[in-house]
Amino acid sequence: MPQQTRSLLHVDDDPDLLRLVAAKLGRHGYQVHSLGDPSQTLRELLVRDCRVVLLDVDMPDVDGLEILRQIKQHDGGIQVIMLTGLVSMNTILESMRLGAEACLFKPIREFDELCEALDSTYDKVDRWWRTLRDLTDRTRNEAHPTTTVGG
Repeated sequence: MPQQTRSLLHVDDDPDLLRLVAAKLGRHGYQVHSLGDPSQTLRELLVRDCRVVLLDVDMPDVDGLEILRQIKQHDGGIQVIMLTGLVSMNTILESMRLGAEACLFKPIREFDELCEALDSTYDKVDRWWRTLRDLTDRTRNEAHPTTTVGG
């Protein structure tokens, strides 16, 4: 069942950026759960049941690309948008290879691009839920076909 609210987990070691993103995205209708300790990402995903993550690439002691890898191993259906101040082709390519939906650059001056990426990501999540619901309905109907009387 799709989530009614568009909640997401934002993981970044910069508390100012966490506050800014939560405030800006909150005005656009998103419920943002901010996490300043990247080592707690998987635990927080289990607690929050978020299907979308904004994830910083370059954090002390923790590599955002490694966290992306762990998220995708845990649940490939969780969609991740990478945020990075590291403007490098290798970072972008590795993010996409590991399954990121998008890779956006910091500092975030305009939130339109981030909101567009989030809207697109939530559309994908909604399509997955519809497909799973349709599959469940078809499986249920095949297991219990309706019969007609008469002839």
